[in-house]
Order: sequence, then structure tokens, then C-alpha cells
Amino acid sequence: MTTTSPASATIRARPPRPLATLSPRQARRLALVRGGLLRPDLTGLPARAAGRGRRARQRCHAVIDRFGFLQLDSVAVCGARTHGIVLASRLASLSTDLVETLLAPGEPLFEYWGHEASWLPLSLYPVFGFRRHEYRVHPWWGDMLKTHHKLAREIMARVAAEGPLRSIDLDGERLDTTWGGKLATRVAEALWSAGELAVSERQAFQRRFDLTERVIPAALRATDIAEEAALDTLLLRALDGHGWAETGTLAATWRLRNRRAGIDAALQRLSEAGHICAVALAGKTRKVAGWVRSRDLDDLERIEALRPRRDRGVLLSPFDPLLWDRARVQKLFGFEQLCEIYKPPAERRYGYYCLPILAGDRLIARVDLRAERRTGRLQLLSRHFEHTDRAGKPLPRDQAALDSALRRFATSVALDPPGGSTRLGS
Repeated sequence: MTTTSPASATIRARPPRPLATLSPRQARRLALVRGGLLRPDLTGLPARAAGRGRRARQRCHAVIDRFGFLQLDSVAVCGARTHGIVLASRLASLSTDLVETLLAPGEPLFEYWGHEASWLPLSLYPVFGFRRHEYRVHPWWGDMLKTHHKLAREIMARVAAEGPLRSIDLDGERLDTTWGGKLATRVAEALWSAGELAVSERQAFQRRFDLTERVIPAALRATDIAEEAALDTLLLRALDGHGWAETGTLAATWRLRNRRAGIDAALQRLSEAGHICAVALAGKTRKVAGWVRSRDLDDLERIEALRPRRDRGVLLSPFDPLLWDRARVQKLFGFEQLCEIYKPPAERRYGYYCLPILAGDRLIARVDLRAERRTGRLQLLSRHFEHTDRAGKPLPRDQAALDSALRRFATSVALDPPGGSTRLGS
């Protein structure tokens, strides 16, 4: 194994800037620019991805590369899973069916633990060496590879002889636990977490486990980045996608638990090298300490001068990189982001799988949708606006934004948009 030099050493250093303060509006717009949700000339990302060819796939990869991860989730009640929704929110005309095929042999992605289970740029594989070592004892299930060492050897032998295997291909009865599953599946997942197996692709969202050497190029497997350098890389990548963020958000982006001393040291190194700046967010009662990449501060005047359209909207996944840190969403948008999947129906305020709507630089509404493939239409189960007029009706531009967001999303999931019901109820 070789050990690379710290990531910060590969980037040209800039003189450190003095402590600055951002207004919520500046931080909000910076988050949208870095998140690929404002004008392409500012985001540096493509705005469309039509068709199913190599160009569309490359544009998907460009968005994933910006964040460094694309979180996965199995729920598809609205017609697409979260990874499809996140990319379709940035890339107009993108088919969410195409997104389901992005992880495949030869593609520059691998699946691993990022924020949650995620697809990550293949170039980051060496960065997670510290995690593969740490996860030889599974974070939830304990030392599965030691406790079930015989089963682990049998699974590895089967994969070596038969090729990629799905969970359904593994023998054994289901476990009597809250989350179900088979013991063999858990052992396979433990082997994956430890780096002994890799996910070669997903078919119908089912993982196919293969030997790591048949999935990850040898050059990447032979390079092991030390944890100190890995933290430098990951914190910079997190800021790339967030714009401004608190230390806690940066740590949570990569599931960096019980590493506060290492994270603080990495932030200090990056700050002294001039790559990042300590920048406070001006709150209502106090300033909130955070960080920004130095180069992003150069665009603040252009970002501040933007006049984004408020009558065009886009649906966001509840697990969008912009939204999963709910406290941050409240600080930047004044929006209470809720995920109510696990609540009983009677306790839900907005719906089972509620998707916020972004219009310009504001979150203006949320909708709960169901895909009706039999009828070929999106069903609007509920919609709630953040602001209404004195009569309780939505503002015209907010209604227009909601309608345009539904039309755009319906195109991505190959369904007809809801009809006149978008203007009913509250």
C-alpha cells in the first residue's frame, strides 16, 4: 500500500481571509449555487440532460461529483427514488429511469457509506480506507465477520465461483428482527462495509455483490490515503456542495462520528493554507460559526445581485443534499423540513413522502404525490403553501411555481401531471 500526501497539499494555497459574516440570504443563495439549483453560469453545472446516452450519464456524474455523493433510498411512491429526484431537480428533461442504471461496470461510481448508503465518485475510493478498516466491525450489528466467519468464507467462495450475487441468491431464513432480512444478507453487507465485497450494480434496486478486485480498479485499491489526508479531502468536498456550513454539518455529511479532534485539526490546516475561511452566519439573536471555501467568497457580489424567477419551481427530494440537515434548512430558508415516513398517518402534517418546492431562492410549498402507473398520471395527495393571501389562497406566482414543478417532475417520471386538483384545498 502507498500513502498519498494530504489533499490540501495538492491545491494551490491562498492567503487566509479575515473572519467574515454572511447574511442568511447570502448563505442561502451560496448554498443554491453550490448545490446546482441556480443559474448554470454560476453553478458551473449543466442544466439539462435529455436522452439516455453517454452525454446524459456524464452530466449526472458531474452533479454527483459536486457533492461527492448521491444518497440512496428505496421509496419510490412518487414515481422515482431519491437519487433520481435529486438529479432530475438539477437536470431538466432527465429520465429518472436512466438514473437507476448509473451504477454499472465501467462507470466512474462505487457504492459505499457516505452520508448514508450512497453512490460516490470512484476517485474517492482510496479516501475511505479508514472507514473500511473501522467497519470490519459493523457499526450496527457488531463483529459479524468474526461471529459468522464460516458463513463469510462460504459467501466469498460462492461469489468467486459464481460471479455477482443478490441477496435473493443467498441461502437462509429471514431474521426475526425489526428490519428483517437474512443472516446471509447481513454477513454480505458486513463484507461490503469492510471492503471485501463491492456492489457491482443494482438491478430493480437490488444490489449485486461481487469481489472487490472485480469492481474497483487495481490502482485505486493499491492506494490507501491516511485518515488525516482523508479528512482534508472530505471536508473540502462537503463545502463544495454546501457553500457555507457549520462544523457539525460537515462531519454529518460523511458520517464522521467521534472524530471531533481530527476534524478540528483538519479545518485548522485548511484554514491556515487559505483553502477555507471561518465565516459566521448572522442569526436573529446570535452569530453562528461556520466555514466557506475561500474561492466561493469571490462570487458573493454576483450571487447577491441575482434576481431569480419566483414563478418557476422544482421539486426537491426530502433527502436532497440541500435538505437533510433540518436545522440548517431552518437557518437558511426559515422552512421547517419534515420527513414523516415513519409517523402513523393520523400524526402526519403534510404527508407520507412530502417533496418541498423550490422557487427562486425560496422554499414556497410542499406536495405529497403518488405515481399511478395504471392510469399514467401523478396523483396529488396534498399540497401546502408557505404563504397565502388574506383569503387563504396561494399567491399567483407560488401557484405558477407549483404547477411548473409538477409538470417538470411528471416529465422526468414519464407520467402526466396532476390536473386541476393542484388548485384545490389548502
